[in-house]
Amino acid sequence: MVGMLTVQLARDLAAAGVLWQPQAGDRFIIDAELLTGEVFWISDLTVEVYHYEGQSLLGFNGTTEWALDAVTLDQALWLPREDQLRELLGDRLLWVAPAAQGWEVRYTVGDAPRTLTDLSLECAYARAILSLDGSR
Repeated sequence: MVGMLTVQLARDLAAAGVLWQPQAGDRFIIDAELLTGEVFWISDLTVEVYHYEGQSLLGFNGTTEWALDAVTLDQALWLPREDQLRELLGDRLLWVAPAAQGWEVRYTVGDAPRTLTDLSLECAYARAILSLDGSR
Protein backbone atom coordinates (compact mmCIF):
# COMPACT_ATOMS: atom_id res chain seq x y z
CA MET A 1 0.00 0.00 0.00
CA VAL A 2 1.36 3.40 -0.94
CA GLY A 3 0.34 6.45 1.07
CA MET A 4 -2.63 7.21 3.22
CA LEU A 5 -6.07 8.50 2.41
CA THR A 6 -5.90 12.20 1.54
CA VAL A 7 -7.56 14.78 3.76
CA GLN A 8 -9.68 15.95 0.81
CA LEU A 9 -10.98 12.43 0.12
CA ALA A 10 -11.74 12.04 3.84
CA ARG A 11 -13.71 15.31 3.72
CA ASP A 12 -15.54 14.08 0.60
CA LEU A 13 -16.47 10.82 2.33
CA ALA A 14 -17.80 12.70 5.36
CA ALA A 15 -19.78 15.08 3.10
CA ALA A 16 -21.20 12.06 1.24
CA GLY A 17 -22.61 10.76 4.53
CA VAL A 18 -20.09 8.05 5.43
CA LEU A 19 -20.57 7.75 9.20
CA TRP A 20 -17.80 7.15 11.72
CA GLN A 21 -18.24 5.00 14.81
CA PRO A 22 -14.91 5.75 16.55
CA GLN A 23 -12.99 2.75 17.88
CA ALA A 24 -9.47 1.80 18.91
CA GLY A 25 -7.11 1.77 15.93
CA ASP A 26 -8.93 4.53 14.04
CA ARG A 27 -6.89 7.48 12.86
CA PHE A 28 -8.14 11.03 12.46
CA ILE A 29 -7.08 14.64 12.21
CA ILE A 30 -8.47 17.74 13.86
CA ASP A 31 -9.86 19.55 10.84
CA ALA A 32 -8.44 22.96 11.69
CA GLU A 33 -5.76 24.82 9.78
CA LEU A 34 -3.03 24.48 12.41
CA LEU A 35 -3.65 20.79 13.12
CA THR A 36 -4.46 19.08 9.81
CA GLY A 37 -0.87 17.87 9.50
CA GLU A 38 -1.10 15.93 12.78
CA VAL A 39 -2.59 12.44 12.57
CA PHE A 40 -4.03 11.08 15.81
CA TRP A 41 -4.83 7.45 16.66
CA ILE A 42 -7.52 6.21 19.00
CA SER A 43 -5.96 3.83 21.46
CA ASP A 44 -7.03 2.10 24.63
CA LEU A 45 -3.57 2.55 26.00
CA THR A 46 -0.64 4.86 25.33
CA VAL A 47 2.82 3.34 25.60
CA GLU A 48 5.92 5.50 25.44
CA VAL A 49 9.59 4.62 25.50
CA TYR A 50 11.56 6.28 28.30
CA HIS A 51 15.31 6.18 28.79
CA TYR A 52 16.49 5.96 32.38
CA GLU A 53 20.05 5.21 33.53
CA GLY A 54 21.00 3.69 30.18
CA GLN A 55 17.92 1.47 29.92
CA SER A 56 14.88 1.76 27.71
CA LEU A 57 11.63 1.51 29.64
CA LEU A 58 8.10 1.13 28.30
CA GLY A 59 5.84 3.53 30.15
CA PHE A 60 2.09 2.93 30.20
CA ASN A 61 0.33 6.29 30.37
CA GLY A 62 -2.90 8.12 29.89
CA THR A 63 -3.16 10.83 27.25
CA THR A 64 0.04 12.50 26.14
CA GLU A 65 -1.82 15.23 24.27
CA TRP A 66 -2.19 17.40 27.37
CA ALA A 67 -3.17 20.48 25.37
CA LEU A 68 -6.22 18.71 23.91
CA ASP A 69 -8.47 17.46 26.68
CA ALA A 70 -11.27 16.54 24.28
CA VAL A 71 -12.70 17.41 20.89
CA THR A 72 -16.15 16.75 19.47
CA LEU A 73 -16.57 14.42 16.51
CA ASP A 74 -17.53 17.31 14.25
CA GLN A 75 -14.03 18.77 14.86
CA ALA A 76 -12.36 15.48 13.96
CA LEU A 77 -12.01 14.08 10.46
CA TRP A 78 -11.82 10.29 10.21
CA LEU A 79 -9.09 8.87 7.97
CA PRO A 80 -10.42 5.36 7.30
CA ARG A 81 -7.86 2.59 6.88
CA GLU A 82 -7.73 0.31 3.84
CA ASP A 83 -9.64 -2.47 5.61
CA GLN A 84 -12.39 -0.07 6.71
CA LEU A 85 -12.79 1.33 3.20
CA ARG A 86 -12.89 -2.20 1.76
CA GLU A 87 -15.63 -3.07 4.26
CA LEU A 88 -17.61 0.01 3.17
CA LEU A 89 -17.46 -1.22 -0.44
CA GLY A 90 -18.70 -4.60 0.75
CA ASP A 91 -19.82 -7.11 -1.84
CA ARG A 92 -19.59 -4.47 -4.58
CA LEU A 93 -15.82 -5.08 -4.62
CA LEU A 94 -14.92 -7.55 -7.38
CA TRP A 95 -11.12 -7.55 -7.20
CA VAL A 96 -7.99 -5.56 -6.46
CA ALA A 97 -4.71 -5.86 -8.34
CA PRO A 98 -1.40 -4.02 -8.46
CA ALA A 99 -1.15 -1.82 -11.55
CA ALA A 100 1.68 0.04 -13.28
CA GLN A 101 0.44 3.23 -11.59
CA GLY A 102 -0.49 1.93 -8.13
CA TRP A 103 -3.63 -0.14 -7.59
CA GLU A 104 -6.56 -1.14 -9.74
CA VAL A 105 -9.91 -1.62 -8.00
CA ARG A 106 -12.81 -3.29 -9.83
CA TYR A 107 -16.25 -2.89 -8.28
CA THR A 108 -19.89 -2.63 -9.28
CA VAL A 109 -22.38 0.22 -9.25
CA GLY A 110 -25.76 -1.39 -9.71
CA ASP A 111 -25.07 -4.09 -12.29
CA ALA A 112 -22.33 -2.16 -14.07
CA PRO A 113 -18.69 -3.01 -13.33
CA ARG A 114 -16.26 -0.11 -12.96
CA THR A 115 -12.51 0.14 -12.54
CA LEU A 116 -10.45 2.82 -10.77
CA THR A 117 -6.69 3.15 -10.58
CA ASP A 118 -4.81 5.22 -8.01
CA LEU A 119 -1.32 5.32 -6.51
CA SER A 120 -2.86 4.63 -3.09
CA LEU A 121 -5.16 1.68 -2.50
CA GLU A 122 -6.96 3.66 0.21
CA CYS A 123 -7.60 6.53 -2.22
CA ALA A 124 -8.84 4.11 -4.90
CA TYR A 125 -11.30 2.56 -2.44
CA ALA A 126 -12.47 6.01 -1.30
CA ARG A 127 -13.02 7.18 -4.88
CA ALA A 128 -14.99 3.98 -5.57
CA ILE A 129 -17.19 4.62 -2.53
CA LEU A 130 -17.78 8.21 -3.64
CA SER A 131 -18.81 7.00 -7.11
CA LEU A 132 -21.65 4.91 -5.67
CA ASP A 133 -23.96 7.96 -5.79
CA GLY A 134 -26.26 7.06 -2.91
CA SER A 135 -26.38 3.34 -3.74
CA ARG A 136 -24.55 2.49 -0.47
